[in-house]
Amino acid sequence: MTEFFLQEFSESRELQILHFAIFLTGYLAALMGNLLVITAISLDHHLHAPMFFFLMNLSILDLRSISVTVPKSMVNSLLNTRLISNSGCVAQVFLFVFFATANFTCLTVMAYDRPVAICKPLNYKTTMSMRACFQMETIGWIFAILYSALHIGNTFRLLFCQSNIINKFFCDVPSQLKLSSSDSHISEV
Repeated sequence: MTEFFLQEFSESRELQILHFAIFLTGYLAALMGNLLVITAISLDHHLHAPMFFFLMNLSILDLRSISVTVPKSMVNSLLNTRLISNSGCVAQVFLFVFFATANFTCLTVMAYDRPVAICKPLNYKTTMSMRACFQMETIGWIFAILYSALHIGNTFRLLFCQSNIINKFFCDVPSQLKLSSSDSHISEV
């Protein structure tokens, strides 16, 4: 199968334009908010501490994760199309899983940062140095890449010959597993 059809929000052209306008407004608000956080932390040297480093990374990941699915949905509504190529679907699934996993790992590291700051305040500067922060964030990103590659390998090794209609406005693993005509038990586990 070389292409898939994504679900429309509505068959009415007016509602598709409304969908585009609502998603564009939400996307621009998220874009502006995250860019303000990134800019404030980058420009103010007083905010160059581990907690703000992780907040900046979280904003960057949030920007990237919403940029994986929302623009394609907006373009589909604006151009009245539902088509996504197989490679586009693979890329969307990989990036969606990658950024979601990287978000979780960043939040996990942030959850480690606060107890160290509270329980061991005198050792905080040595325990949570910028080098340690970079290392923890890098390990989280490497884990996210491996986890995403595992999902891509398990999902897109399956045969898709029954249907090519995805019942969502973006590609994801459960939707792909439903469309598979081969045994997907291992991928589901």
